[in-house]
Amino acid sequence: MNDPVLQVSGLVKHFPVGRPGRPGARGRRRTLVAVDHVDLALSAGQTVALIGESGSGKSTLARCVARLVEPTSGVVRVGERELTAVPRRDLWTAYRDLQMVFQDPVTSLNPRMTARAVVEEPLRLHTSLDRAGRAGRAIELLAQVGLRPQLADRYPRQLSGGECQRVAIARALAVEPKILLLDEPTASLDVSVRRQILQLLVRIQQERQLGYLFISHDLQVVRQLADRVMVMYLGAIIEQGTAAEVFARPTHPYTRALLSAATVAEYGRDKVRYRLTGEIPTPLDRRPGCLLAPRCPSAVAACSVTRPGPIAVSPTHLVSCPVSTGAGGQLQQRP
Repeated sequence: MNDPVLQVSGLVKHFPVGRPGRPGARGRRRTLVAVDHVDLALSAGQTVALIGESGSGKSTLARCVARLVEPTSGVVRVGERELTAVPRRDLWTAYRDLQMVFQDPVTSLNPRMTARAVVEEPLRLHTSLDRAGRAGRAIELLAQVGLRPQLADRYPRQLSGGECQRVAIARALAVEPKILLLDEPTASLDVSVRRQILQLLVRIQQERQLGYLFISHDLQVVRQLADRVMVMYLGAIIEQGTAAEVFARPTHPYTRALLSAATVAEYGRDKVRYRLTGEIPTPLDRRPGCLLAPRCPSAVAACSVTRPGPIAVSPTHLVSCPVSTGAGGQLQQRP
């Protein structure tokens, strides 16, 4: 792999919950673990996808990477620059290399700014272009994402969801970043529009060699677009590997359950469900042991005692489960 344009080491995010009080008192302060010691690396032209159930910490991780939410600990590097060491007042200078596209394209845009003004704003902050130069460049960027010049002076409320997302992508591209954080960029769009936006993102990546950190619930899209896949559960990465490895040989019980629940495109194809039991445990005040142990149909006694670390199934495929990898027993599906 080439030198990473984005490197995350030991990223942690805790949220205090409740009010401080005496031990045992109602409303005592507790800790919600949203991101739990995550490591990842992203190279130019590569797509790393984050998958997992809602509430698993994917969006919080992306926001911590961009420091829209301050991480509790850990290091984020963009190229040679340590983003987590940049004073908050200087963060805007780092956003030339890293931009984010959000799930809801309408609310991510300023309702009082036209499409042209939205795209011009980062040009005003990060370039030396004069007013005429910014206006011309904004029109070029809007054209690059497939928007007609006639739409440049419309407000978000006058645009469709797909058009708003194109404006958001043009805004992100304005400063020629190295990295795009894509937080479910097509989730709120119609199916036909979703396909157009995904094709646009693929073309842009090929032309600019951008690194994508791609968050999605659509596993078929992830399978098509991602180079690497990281599976999150309760804030932790429990399996990661190339997209081909993870989809062809899901190894962690959680990954197997997640993929087996996905929609199958081929009609008539037989599918065996791998099911977890019980409810997702609270991310508050975690207990020792494997995070999945209370729900896992293959858990053994040691799973409730020791938190497993990543085990190499192949040089590029890591799984945090000694039972499923054969390092601590055989994976057995309970009836």
